[in-house]
Amino acid sequence: MSTSLPARAGRRCHNALNLLHSAVYFSPDLGTELGSLGLGHPSDVYFASRAAAMGPVGAAVVTSTFYNFNHELVGRHVPQIWRTAEPEAVLTARMRAVDTTLRRLLGDEAVASAEMAESAELALRAVEACTRPARPLYAAHADLPVPEQPHLAFWHAATLLREHRGDGHIVVLMAAELDALEAIVSHSASGKGQAAKWLLRTRGWSQDDWTAAEDRLRERGLMDAEGGLSETGTELRRQLETDTDRLDRAPYEHLGEAGVARLTELANGWLTTAFAAGAFPADLFGQA
Repeated sequence: MSTSLPARAGRRCHNALNLLHSAVYFSPDLGTELGSLGLGHPSDVYFASRAAAMGPVGAAVVTSTFYNFNHELVGRHVPQIWRTAEPEAVLTARMRAVDTTLRRLLGDEAVASAEMAESAELALRAVEACTRPARPLYAAHADLPVPEQPHLAFWHAATLLREHRGDGHIVVLMAAELDALEAIVSHSASGKGQAAKWLLRTRGWSQDDWTAAEDRLRERGLMDAEGGLSETGTELRRQLETDTDRLDRAPYEHLGEAGVARLTELANGWLTTAFAAGAFPADLFGQA
């Protein structure tokens, strides 16, 4: 491995890659492709498309690995989704949706560009240093074949890097004694996560659940009376990301400072284009 990177260099790279990975979950193309398999409900589509790499797992495994979803919501969709569509068929449909989505958001010229091939090469090189132990979602995706087309290989690598960091982040959240809902409430309150209304709509929690989590965070001195983070809460969220950086440093140190800087530059360019093309709802992020 190379020497240490500049502070937060890996995180900045991850942030761009993570959003590019996530764009497919907001894409109508994913719903269309999985709808053709009989999966019509948005939760069916999300749970199936993200969990399929693990095989036909039950609700407990999905709740455990996804962390911030209400188990009752998961149980209404899993494992029933696998009786409708086999995981292998879901994965094939997901990759078709990725292809359509990236071509629509970035354009065919970008998809076929030398820069896209370079993005894939750099991201896959970073993945070489990811590790499987205690990282179930990463490990499951790591067993999938790398697509031949560069834009699909790039998305695959971004997915691996996203799940690798995400698995580590769950370890950090548990060490901080933040339960599933407290984790997303505090992240939303920081202004850096999804808006509360989106999380309530998609994670299966009620407003009463959300309010109770806020009360628990206030009891710990992590939130203020207005629903924002206190100084202590802000420091905790900062430390959570720093600790996650530490657990996720290997792929970016393996890629090296110049490689990380170039991958970040390329990923941010693709992300800017994707945002301009309407990849995400306008009110998705922030405290609104």
